[in-house]
Amino acid sequence: MAVIGSLIKGLIHATDAVTSEPDGIEAQEKVLRELLKKAKDTAFGKHYNFEELLKSDDLRREYASKVPFFDYNKINKEWWQKMHEGEESVTWPGKPPYFALSSGTTGKSSKRIPVTEDMVEAIRQTGIKQVASLANFDLPSDFFQKEIMMLGSSTDLDKKSDHEEGEISGISASNIPFWFRNFYKPGTDIADIEDWDERVAEIAKNAKNWDIGAITGIPSWTELMIKKILEYHDAKNIHEIWPNLQVYSTGGVAFEPYEKTFEQLFARPVTVIDTYLASEGFMAFQARPETRSMKLVLDNGIYFEFVPFKPEYIEEDGSLNPDAPVVPLEKVEVDQDYVLVISTVSGAWRYLIGDTIKFTDVKKKEIRITGRTKFFLNVVGSQLSVNKMNDAVKELEQKFGITIPEFTISAVKKDGEFIHKWYLGVEENGKVKNEEMAKALDELLKDANKNYGVARKKALKGVEVVQVPPSVFFEWSGKNKKKGGQVKMEKVMKEEKFADWEEFVQQQLS
Repeated sequence: MAVIGSLIKGLIHATDAVTSEPDGIEAQEKVLRELLKKAKDTAFGKHYNFEELLKSDDLRREYASKVPFFDYNKINKEWWQKMHEGEESVTWPGKPPYFALSSGTTGKSSKRIPVTEDMVEAIRQTGIKQVASLANFDLPSDFFQKEIMMLGSSTDLDKKSDHEEGEISGISASNIPFWFRNFYKPGTDIADIEDWDERVAEIAKNAKNWDIGAITGIPSWTELMIKKILEYHDAKNIHEIWPNLQVYSTGGVAFEPYEKTFEQLFARPVTVIDTYLASEGFMAFQARPETRSMKLVLDNGIYFEFVPFKPEYIEEDGSLNPDAPVVPLEKVEVDQDYVLVISTVSGAWRYLIGDTIKFTDVKKKEIRITGRTKFFLNVVGSQLSVNKMNDAVKELEQKFGITIPEFTISAVKKDGEFIHKWYLGVEENGKVKNEEMAKALDELLKDANKNYGVARKKALKGVEVVQVPPSVFFEWSGKNKKKGGQVKMEKVMKEEKFADWEEFVQQQLS
């Protein structure tokens, strides 16, 4: 069997060696042109006159000037809703065979994002690119014959009259190639189980039957799965169950807040590889071990635009000001936050995905996800982005020797004045006093963010910290959406939702 692993590894090395890196600007121009050509006869393409746009000498600039920004609510109300009423070729030719359900971080109601056959193929092709990039990692030959645990949502999709619905991880898993099925775990029978707790219980029961070499999944739910496995088998770490586990492919949220927790779950170092797969497409993946950044996929069905992440360009609901400027790919700068805008083979046009990114290497086109437009706290001019929050929480962990995998924050009024109130999910709950944590957090943010320091001298009158067990965050997700899959915890809440959160916390702790 080791020979098979050597052959697969050799094939990956050969594939990587012959794959030429495209010129990013040319690749993006080609992608945009192909998108417009294919969609020119759709209702959307006719409305915005794609045929005329294609004659432009400066296609990217003309496209940006003629087609407005869309967030989900706007494009769904004006265009995608027509698909649910039976119309064809609305924003992409034909009818999509799938809709990805994504409640994301915004509430109970699911978004229904079209997933076309072209997008399924684009996701598959980017997956192949990611596998080829494993040649850059120092992995032994026998790794390539181990099984892969893909922890996503249920693959038992909801069948409608002319399409199927489910989360993107379930749609992707239901479309895995036949040759990969022998490597894929937990297998279709378990993956079809709708209830997350039941599915994880079956995974825990069967865990020792599998030789897992890699895990993929969102950190919070992967952590819970591993803990359930350890509890079921009375094990100290996951390597007692899966001794050949060598890779964890993460995505959806920043991994840094979970780093300490995962170190406690592993017996030895595991290669962590970041990916950027959202309901709207597979946009980037970590292609080399020297960095935690991800390479944008510039030649495979997604056209990218970048808007500077500044308060004057962001509306209160997290959408973009219609006049917000776009920075072309060739003019992006290192370590500047940008709002990501995409156009795709699923018929999303100048679509605000809701994420903010920064380029860590402009030449290699490598990025990090820095936060969400809705996770931008600027009620009193503090201009706190989620990456600043993550950094501060990570420093808290180091300062006090504790683990904080989850948190949420809101600007609330106390005695008529605004304060920032933090709930921290602390593994070692009570080890450090709330007041001491609040003081340290406040000082860390003042040092890291000039605008926050100014706000603290004026309208922002204080900081409060409440420590709760991390499990409270998972139960909140279960109550408001559902467990597992693409569900992510809100890092920033509006006052009304925060009041619901506080009531829920009291119920959980009483």
